[in-house]
Amino acid sequence: MNPKRRQRLVFILCGVLLVGTAAAVILYANSQSISWYKHPSEIAAGDYLVDQKVRIGGLVKAGSFRQLDQDTLKTEFMVTDCMSDVKVSYDKILPDLFREGQSVVVEGKVINGVVEASQVLAKHDEQYMPPEAKAALDAAQQGGATCDASYAEATR
Repeated sequence: MNPKRRQRLVFILCGVLLVGTAAAVILYANSQSISWYKHPSEIAAGDYLVDQKVRIGGLVKAGSFRQLDQDTLKTEFMVTDCMSDVKVSYDKILPDLFREGQSVVVEGKVINGVVEASQVLAKHDEQYMPPEAKAALDAAQQGGATCDASYAEATR
């Protein structure tokens, strides 16, 4: 093989290897940050990946909030889509607008059926509700599930 041709081939192979490595690193980094959106009824049915981030949208169930210890920020509450409830555990400061009967989006990992939340987003105005959560609540209500007046108000 001609030395010039050999040098060109080595250069092209190194370029392909470099681009392939960069693409693999980017894909791996993105796969670690993906979180799958699920409804509480999907989590309750076991439809989630172990050790994978999930986002759950729904309403904070009335009467479910409790602070586990006065000395820590550890709290528990239930997120519902009016068909199923999922327990959420959170150990950081909750948003100011967090309260029972309001819509929330919770991000975290499911461990033994309990969502260990890393982030809680609360409803911030009258129009806010993730489209997927609103669709799930509407489907639940059409399927015969009932929510009290605070849930109906939160989904308007």
